[in-house]
Amino acid sequence: MSSLYLIVNIASLSVPLIYSFEKRMHFIQWWKEVFLSILIVGTFFILWDVIFTDLGVWGFNRKYLVGITAINLPIEEWLFFICIPYASIFTHYAVIYFYPQFKLETTAIKIISGVLITFLLMVVIFNVDKKYTFYNFTLLIVLLLYGFFKNDKSIKIFYLTFCIILIPFFLVNGILTGSFIDEQIVWYNDAENLGIRLFTIPIEDVGYAFNLLYMNILLIEKLKK
Repeated sequence: MSSLYLIVNIASLSVPLIYSFEKRMHFIQWWKEVFLSILIVGTFFILWDVIFTDLGVWGFNRKYLVGITAINLPIEEWLFFICIPYASIFTHYAVIYFYPQFKLETTAIKIISGVLITFLLMVVIFNVDKKYTFYNFTLLIVLLLYGFFKNDKSIKIFYLTFCIILIPFFLVNGILTGSFIDEQIVWYNDAENLGIRLFTIPIEDVGYAFNLLYMNILLIEKLKK
């Protein structure tokens, strides 16, 4: 199906977009902050994407693309950095609105972040030659350190909402990496990652998703103020 990647993007966005007009939460009131954040953070990730595509760290299967490209990336990949962050950000703020007490205590945050940072440091040190692993987890360490030392309030709930977001993430990213279909939509060069897959998803993608979404949440909160 030559439009499968496009369909995945649209399907991911559709329900959150519709419920953005829901009267109680009224998520539409934050559209300016949300889309400005998506634009700024997305620019960074698009540049990263272009570079890694050129280096052969990952690539795209034309069988599932409509055939429109810009700066060596399919149009579907550009849309990915709009549709997926929007859907995930909506989920994050919906949980905050409907379950305001759904958060971790500061002590728990310090322990979780400390363990993750220590583990990721070891992974990065021993995998300097693997581009996706090294740069992706290095950025993740920097963000976790920021949340750790700044005592960032948003991470207290983002750790939990991210676990919820991982449910649709595994479905969407599973399709992109070859689950449920004959071939991969997005392929990865395993010489540039750890070679560890969660189903068909490289384990680095979990860190990549955390980076993409947490950067958006941080920026949105700053823009709100």
